[in-house]
Amino acid sequence: RVEAYAERKQAMVIELIEAGEFTAYPDALRFILAVRASGVEVAAASSSKNAGLFLEQIRLDEFASENGLEYDFLRPGQTLLDFFDADVSGRDFAQGKPHPEMFVSAAQELGRPPQECFVIEDAVSGVQAAKAGEMSALGLARADDYDLLAAAHPDLVVTTLDDVDLEALREGRLAKRG
Repeated sequence: RVEAYAERKQAMVIELIEAGEFTAYPDALRFILAVRASGVEVAAASSSKNAGLFLEQIRLDEFASENGLEYDFLRPGQTLLDFFDADVSGRDFAQGKPHPEMFVSAAQELGRPPQECFVIEDAVSGVQAAKAGEMSALGLARADDYDLLAAAHPDLVVTTLDDVDLEALREGRLAKRG
């Protein structure tokens, strides 16, 4: 019975994603475009089996056009899934968060040592995984959980990615704007 429920739930999630019944956070899309423009490589690392399906529904070219953003690296029809230099989402890792395996694998696929990488996380276990993997951690508190994320000791906690100082990021630091 539980298995049938899980299968039905998964089918409903896929149906909603394919119908575009979700919202991508505009600050996240602005951030990833700005990060790429600054020359920083990006990887997708999600334990969700639906991450790829979700990411391929988000058209970065359309988002940029609708928001008056111009980037010479964007191609017509480019999706968020196409945008990443590495993607380890949906893989079956031996251990889940707070174990750092998923994030360390993403760093390896980028050809970078973990100490040169940072992770954006909205969950305590993700912040713990980043720190366990010797990576910088950016806590993203979207659900009134700022204090909870801060207690996990990320390098920075923000409520919107618009608050991240991109110049500091280019220098290898996580800092708030202003």
